[in-house]
Amino acid sequence: MAELPIAELPPARCSGRFTISTLLGTEEGGHGPYAPTESSGCDSAQPTQLSGSTLCTRTFGYNTVDVVPAYEHYANSKGVGDTRKGRPSLADLHSILKPDPGHLCAPVSDPQRSNGLTEAGPEETSAEPGTDPVLEPVRFGWVKGVMIRCMLNIWGVILYLRLPWITAQAGIALTWLIILMSVTVTTITGLSISAISTNGKVKSGGTYFLISRSLGPELGGSIGLIFAFANAVAVAMHTVGFAETVRDLLQEHNSLIVDPTNDIRIIGVVTVTVLLGISLAGMEWEAKAQILFFLVILVSFINYLVGTVIPATAEKQAKGFFSYRADIFAQNFVPNWRGPEGSFFSLFSIFFPSATGILAGANISGDLKDPAVAIPKGTLMAIFWTTMSYLVLSATIGACVVRDASGSLNDSVALGSPGCEGLACTFGWNFTACAQRQSCRYGLSNYYQSMSMVSGFGPLITAGIFGATLSSALACLVSAPKVFQCLCRDQLYPLIGFFGKGYGRNSEPIRGYMLTYVIAVGFILIAELNAIAPIISNFFLCSYALINFSCFHASITNSPGWRPSFRYYSKWAALFGAAVSVVIMFLLTWWAALIAFGIVIFLLGYVLYKKPDVNWGSSMQASSYNMALNYSVGLSEVDEHIKNYRPQCLVLTGPPNFRPALVDFVGTFTKNLSLMLCGNVLIAPRKQKMPDSRLTADSHTKWLMKRKIKAFYTDVVAENLRSGVQMLIQAAGLGKMRPNILVLGYKRNWRTASPQSLEDYVGILHDAFDFKYGVCLMRMKEGLNVSQVLQAHINPTFEAAENGTRGRAAPSTVDPTTLACEQQASTIFQSEQGKKTIDIYWLFDDGGLTLLIPYLMGRKKRWGKCKIRVFVGGQINRMDEERKVIVSLLSKFRLGFHEVHILPDINQKPQPEHIKRFDDLIAPFRLNDGFKDEAIVNEMRQGCPWKISDEEIDKNRVKSLRQVRLNEILLDYSRDAALIAITPPVGRKGCPSSLYMAWLETLSQDLRPPVMLIRGNQENVLTFYCQ
Repeated sequence: MAELPIAELPPARCSGRFTISTLLGTEEGGHGPYAPTESSGCDSAQPTQLSGSTLCTRTFGYNTVDVVPAYEHYANSKGVGDTRKGRPSLADLHSILKPDPGHLCAPVSDPQRSNGLTEAGPEETSAEPGTDPVLEPVRFGWVKGVMIRCMLNIWGVILYLRLPWITAQAGIALTWLIILMSVTVTTITGLSISAISTNGKVKSGGTYFLISRSLGPELGGSIGLIFAFANAVAVAMHTVGFAETVRDLLQEHNSLIVDPTNDIRIIGVVTVTVLLGISLAGMEWEAKAQILFFLVILVSFINYLVGTVIPATAEKQAKGFFSYRADIFAQNFVPNWRGPEGSFFSLFSIFFPSATGILAGANISGDLKDPAVAIPKGTLMAIFWTTMSYLVLSATIGACVVRDASGSLNDSVALGSPGCEGLACTFGWNFTACAQRQSCRYGLSNYYQSMSMVSGFGPLITAGIFGATLSSALACLVSAPKVFQCLCRDQLYPLIGFFGKGYGRNSEPIRGYMLTYVIAVGFILIAELNAIAPIISNFFLCSYALINFSCFHASITNSPGWRPSFRYYSKWAALFGAAVSVVIMFLLTWWAALIAFGIVIFLLGYVLYKKPDVNWGSSMQASSYNMALNYSVGLSEVDEHIKNYRPQCLVLTGPPNFRPALVDFVGTFTKNLSLMLCGNVLIAPRKQKMPDSRLTADSHTKWLMKRKIKAFYTDVVAENLRSGVQMLIQAAGLGKMRPNILVLGYKRNWRTASPQSLEDYVGILHDAFDFKYGVCLMRMKEGLNVSQVLQAHINPTFEAAENGTRGRAAPSTVDPTTLACEQQASTIFQSEQGKKTIDIYWLFDDGGLTLLIPYLMGRKKRWGKCKIRVFVGGQINRMDEERKVIVSLLSKFRLGFHEVHILPDINQKPQPEHIKRFDDLIAPFRLNDGFKDEAIVNEMRQGCPWKISDEEIDKNRVKSLRQVRLNEILLDYSRDAALIAITPPVGRKGCPSSLYMAWLETLSQDLRPPVMLIRGNQENVLTFYCQ
């Protein structure tokens, strides 16, 4: 490769590198001072005539089409106005580079792309001069976008109203255990989220996006739909919680608007409308509102902590608050179960929903600056700080407030007064009476507003409750449309695409917001969500279980594509988290868990049935490969046995859509049973450029799938049909999953086809027997090739084999979409056969394959009503004995064939007119050598080995007449059969191909039913032994 100094070139007119569409030359020759030599086939300094704008590059000191690594080669998105860049294809680098003097330019070094490792994403695209700059979408970091959002969603009314009561019931020790158990599940889920979100670029869609891209559309779609719905209903739940608190305040001041129930509806609808307005104002305003709520909660929490150290007033002491006391802490450290909910798991089920909400940050993944950094960092930090707040609150309030208090100032007594029982007596209060009657109104066990009572300023706790409920409602109001929008855009379910449209620079799902608003208002008007709340909690737990399972499944499949940058996760911990999430679902509410599972399974079944055309590289695909690989390798260790014999077919279909009857025939007896491989030989000169074989294979595979044929497709490039089939016979299959039967169509045009194609066709049959294959020829009266009916491009391979045309040409590339949408041709093998017969002519013992294939077809529903008849040759004076022998043999094979016919007249001489027809058939192929000696015959046959000498005709006269007679028998017995299976003669090597084809033609001519000429490889495929 010669180098050309830069100084010798004209001034630079272009720089950069070749794109994928600007690399292959189409014109020969070149003129001017920089034209290459005639044999130039390597990279050079000369420019080339390419199919687009001509760019040049200088890499490592010399000019080349090859490029250095660059970000845009791997990105599947581009900015507005950004030209799509890509690396050259292998053909671009491998083929001869042709010059174009008209686009001469000097390659120059681009310092900005010296290493090519730029990471200019679509967000960094700058606008061109003179155009309006595109507004950048609002993006959030890990604090504002994830941590604060998750903390607000985790914190809720349970923090203020139920955690003190749980502490009184379970004691500080078991309350901490409940908290840590809950946090263990959410932490494991957080680690799984972190691993999944750092395994590639995360787009909008949050939880749905993470699960669907990891486990596939089936589970991802079902979870995405119910998760979006759960978030929409959760908006109503949190709003009703806020409305109930406001209603209680109004009741205290006797200021109800209408009545307690309708007040909840009025306040709830007004509140959710205000929250909708904040959401519609944009993510920036929503984030500001969340920060405001966050500050309110922090102030309320600080206010509570300050209140615990302020000396208790008499009023607060009457309600059970005595500041920090070691003996109060000791008493509250152990449990004191009360009421029907006084059990560990009951309290756990009450507390656990307050630990959820860790997905709030992931659900707005499309609005984060760097989701791979923000989601792990923000989610785990939110779990840590909320856990600390729960632990601190439980410990502090358990050290300050006794379990029972009357609230009456009259219950103060002198220390050591007789008749006073309980811890409060040591502090000068006697709550014995109400404690014994269990009628105390205050204390940890009785008063839900204990935090408000302890705090320095009670209204701030109420403000904290408002902040917790409204922030959770707002987070759910944003999460539901974001998740639903991504689901709508993927079009996994019908009638929801309308809601996928985005508006503005952040692609806000305005329609999704309105739908969420309608759902929320509908459930707010119910005003009683106790029945729906358990189902919603189970929906969220379903999401946790599947996120953990996604992480475990992606890890266990050992896919090279699973490379999360977050390393602090464990696949076994993820599996444990998934299992625990399912257990907790049933601990919370078993009937709600069953409903949640039922809905997931229903939605899963729908997506499995519809089979959406998406490919996300899920771990399910990796798992399928792993299972297939392991089973295939394991199968190689299994010894073959006749009982486990399966007909594994290599079917020479050419393009499968050209011979649908042949495909349907083999698919009938191989479906769910054995291997079917459709082979196609592409005839072209070796040096000719071939189309992308993967694209062609994909198109034919999709056609087979649409036809519901379970088969593989493979093709090879060869210079002639026979060598291509030899490649397929030797190389097709994998391990023990290799074909053992060659199936091909009968060559109807053998008399008019080129002699070489006739030789190749018969040679293929010889090759199959040489490689120990069974052979099956399918002949149908109307033929098999429907390519002319389809008006499609005819593959020259099988054009030569059937229609006698000559010449070679490369096959055109088949468009997968066009081929998959092609109208499917119906064949006889797709229709119900009714009460016809399948006639088997088992004339020669080939190992039993002639019996096995019809038996397998008879097991299928479409052929199940057909009666199977077996015909064998015999002598007229021993018909009964021979019939009994065959019936006995068939009964041992357990095939269920009971109708056996002996053909005693098989050796009779055929009718003269039929003999004459056979003689006329072979007449054009005769040498007419007049029984000359062998040397002269061989000289006459040079260049035409298919010719038949007089000696060969005479030597094979009996065999020829046998085929004529068999055709007469077939016409007599099987004219109205649904299918005829017959054992054909085997042509020995050296037998002229034209004579062998004449035998097959004579044997099967004039028959209306499909004729299957099938011959095994003389090895048993049936046995009557059980070992």
